[in-house]
Amino acid sequence: MDKKDKSAIEKRISEIEQLMLQNDFWQNKDLAQKTLRELDDLKNSLAGREKHDKNNAIINIFAGVGGEDAEDWTRMLLEMYMKFVGRRQWQINFLDENKNDNGGFRSATFEIIGKNVYGTLKSESGVHRLVRKSPFNSAGKRQTSFALVEVLPEFADDDGLKIKDDELEISYTKSSGPGGQNVNKRETAVRIVHKPTGLSAFVSNERSQAQNKEKALELICGKIYKLLEEQKKDDIAELSVSKNTEASWGSQIRSYVLHPYKMVKDHRTKTETSDVEAVLGGGIDLFIEAMKK
Repeated sequence: MDKKDKSAIEKRISEIEQLMLQNDFWQNKDLAQKTLRELDDLKNSLAGREKHDKNNAIINIFAGVGGEDAEDWTRMLLEMYMKFVGRRQWQINFLDENKNDNGGFRSATFEIIGKNVYGTLKSESGVHRLVRKSPFNSAGKRQTSFALVEVLPEFADDDGLKIKDDELEISYTKSSGPGGQNVNKRETAVRIVHKPTGLSAFVSNERSQAQNKEKALELICGKIYKLLEEQKKDDIAELSVSKNTEASWGSQIRSYVLHPYKMVKDHRTKTETSDVEAVLGGGIDLFIEAMKK
């Protein structure tokens, strides 16, 4: 933040604080609350915290290059984040799962509910690479697999990002209803495409069509926010579910090596550890803290 921006923020903070001293400040409660949120955001900006860091987060994990190994790697990453969330005593709500026949995941979408979730996990966005002896290869050959992790802030109605209805293409498909054996199929799953950018979201695990639509809209808002944050149209393919970029060699943010040696290394901060089991058991704090620094 340059001196000019800092000066403008400090001036606006002073203006709001003066408004709060006026007797009629609370006469319009909605306006007063909106002004207080603005004050909080401005102070967060001065402190170096981004506006949506305190929000819940929605995470998408997609299998990349590596076939069945990559889908198993997606499962391993999902379990890693679930264990990390459990340690923080946050909550997880699954929005969509696309499993294969061997327990792996082609993709998984879930929200994490807790304090400062997005701010904590946003640096996990990117390609994660696994090197190991393949359990799906009879010869036990070494296999390299990739998965793409996408971390988005969850948006509330008052977060200020407005999308016009005519910019959205909404479709409904069948998802499993109550019954346990994929019976009672209903058209409750919702897919939303933001036509100007091509960004899309799919949610199937909520109890009703309306709830699935609400969560899909939150996903779209998160994707658009992420895109605006990056300020690059070229990032659309990387962020979009429908145009999911190929997660492959050379684009990874972190490597997890199980064979011929053991090491996890973050390529952005050069942070590394040989305790792979601890990392896959949810111990990703060292990488998160290194990114913050």
